[in-house]
Amino acid sequence: MSSTTTIQVRPATLRDAKQIAELYAATAAQAFKAMQTGSPVPPVPQEKGTAYWREAIEYAEPQVQVAMDGDKIIGFVGFDRSRDKGTPPTMGEIWDIYVAPAYWSKGVGLALWDAAREGLQEEGCTHVSVWIPIANDRAMRFHELAGFKREMSSAKTVPMGPVKVEEIRLKQPL
Repeated sequence: MSSTTTIQVRPATLRDAKQIAELYAATAAQAFKAMQTGSPVPPVPQEKGTAYWREAIEYAEPQVQVAMDGDKIIGFVGFDRSRDKGTPPTMGEIWDIYVAPAYWSKGVGLALWDAAREGLQEEGCTHVSVWIPIANDRAMRFHELAGFKREMSSAKTVPMGPVKVEEIRLKQPL
């Protein structure tokens, strides 16, 4: 990405599903390596393959936006109402937000977050949450700089392939 590149964010189309799945697989593996858990990098869950993203895009669950550098997808965000039990219908959630490692720290994540925030506000959400692996310092730092606050009582252990990862929910008003 050059200094003159403009990041464009648009709604995903069905044709984008394969590129989103490939970006998810590559970026999730890179992010897990960066967490330095000492565990092997788990395989990318099959449920997040092309079929998953095609269905998400077709039914807007979650809504998916992609960041573009020319005709190349360099990041994406999936967002919708919160999946957490007991949350009000005004609570949104960032389900996924991934940026190609070559574009980290270049404003792509912020452009995607802005698009998700606007989409959630249009849906009537007044608050938003996101689940982040505690050991993912980069993702944690990004979300905290974007105004999210950790909800300490939410920490939980979730399986990711053959390993277990500690996650925490972060929230903020919209």
